Amino acid sequence: MDKQTILVVEDEEDIQQLVSFHLLKENFHVVCADDGNECLEKFSKGNIDLIILDIMLPGKSGLEVCKAIKNDPRGKHVPIIMLTARSEEEDIIEGLETGADDYITKPFSPKVLVARVKAHLRRKKELEDHSRQSSSKISLPMGLEINPDLFQVTLDGKELDLTISEFNILKLLALRPDRVFSRQQIIDAIRGDGYEVTARAVDVQIHGLRKKLGPAGALIETVRGVGYRFKAEDS
Repeated sequence: MDKQTILVVEDEEDIQQLVSFHLLKENFHVVCADDGNECLEKFSKGNIDLIILDIMLPGKSGLEVCKAIKNDPRGKHVPIIMLTARSEEEDIIEGLETGADDYITKPFSPKVLVARVKAHLRRKKELEDHSRQSSSKISLPMGLEINPDLFQVTLDGKELDLTISEFNILKLLALRPDRVFSRQQIIDAIRGDGYEVTARAVDVQIHGLRKKLGPAGALIETVRGVGYRFKAEDS
């Protein structure tokens, strides 16, 4: 089995070496970049399975790089874990809004980082395996359709540009219509247990998803004080 390739983007040499060392110990192939432009150059060469991306970089910021990668069809489903020394909620939300799938604040435990990497890659593989096993599209109200084979959502036949987190949230809710999911259940289902993500961060993901769905975004209902659910029928 080929090694999975992790792109580590970090301008602080000691942190870059620390992260690389622990990933190499787990038998990953590691590629490093010192700044945003080098990251985009190495990403463009392909075969990147996951990106660990520092927010504070010389030249292009991590936020700019994340947005550029997620706007590239090749990067839409590549998980991005952002490293940040800024733990303020708004900074974390800004990172998620650019399309990042997860974040870790500095200082961090290398073991926790590696566990997060494995969790995201495992979920990516599970989605790919499920897509290979399922050839049927999932038809939803208001012209929405999920194609698991292609990680694709269409609205009236037009493909929507969703991040992997937005895709997973929509699929989670839509496959269990009318069931109410708490914010923590949503986090656990798409990222695994134990992630310290605020309720506000989940709300941001839902807000972005609704915006991209347009009028069909009304199908995702807020259950005040509990969480979210997907309407079983257009009514």
